Amino acid sequence: MTAVLLGTDIPLGPRVTGSVHSWDLSTGVDGPGTRFVTFLAGCPLTCLYCHNPDTLAMRNGRRTGVDEVVAEAAKYTSFIRASGGGATVSGGEPLLQPVFTGELFHRFKHELGLHTALDTSGFLGARASDGLLADVDLVLLDIKSWDRGLYRRVTGRPLEPTLDFARRLADLGKDVWVRFVLVPGLTDPVENVEGVASFAASLGNVSRVNVLPFHKLGAAKWEALGREFTLADTPSPTPAQVGAARDVFTAHGLKAI
Repeated sequence: MTAVLLGTDIPLGPRVTGSVHSWDLSTGVDGPGTRFVTFLAGCPLTCLYCHNPDTLAMRNGRRTGVDEVVAEAAKYTSFIRASGGGATVSGGEPLLQPVFTGELFHRFKHELGLHTALDTSGFLGARASDGLLADVDLVLLDIKSWDRGLYRRVTGRPLEPTLDFARRLADLGKDVWVRFVLVPGLTDPVENVEGVASFAASLGNVSRVNVLPFHKLGAAKWEALGREFTLADTPSPTPAQVGAARDVFTAHGLKAI
C-alpha cells in the first residue's frame, strides 16, 4: 500500500513528483560548503530584482520524481561531505510545493546523510509542517525589507507572514541565516537596514546574516521573457555601502558576511 499525506490524495515516497526548474552544485551562498541545490519552479512573490524570473511560474519546470533528484545528488555525496556541504532546496519558492520539498529533505537527510538547507522567503511558512522542518538543518530566510510599504513594493506581498515564520523558527530553535539584498535607492535607507537587523537579533537563532549586493545578472532573463526589468538603471552598491550595511548588523551582535 502506498502511504498518503493525511487529508490529501498525494502519495508519499518515490512516487512524489514536483515541478523542478534545474539543479546544480554551488559553493558559498546556498549554505555551508559545496551544495547540491535543487531549484523548484513557482513563486508567489514578484521581486523587482529577481535574478531567476524563469523560475516564477510552475509551468517553467519539469515534472520530476523524488527518486530522480536523489539519484542525481547521490553522485556527488562524497565530494559534498568532504567539503562540509549538503543539499539545499531553493527556487522559486520550495514551500509552494511542500509535499515534494518535504520528501526531498527526508531523503537527502536520512538516505544520503546530507546536511539540509531550505531557501525561502518565508511567505508560505505556514505550509511547512513540523515534520518537514525536522528534516531541515538550516533555513536561509530572505527578509527583503523592514518597511512594510517598501516590502510590498519590492515583492508584491505583505511582510507579516515572513516575520511569523521567523518567530516560529526561533521557537523551534532552528538555525537561520538571514539574507538581505542591498539595493541602492530602494532597500538601503539606514532605518530599513536597522529594522531588519534589530528583528534578526531579537530572535536568538540567527547565526549569520548575508548582505547580498544587488546585481543585474538576471536582466537578460527578464528580456527573454518579454518582461520589463524596472531596476535596469539601478547601480550595484559600492563596497563601502555594503560594508556600512554589514556594520549595522554587526552592531546588533550578528555575524554579517
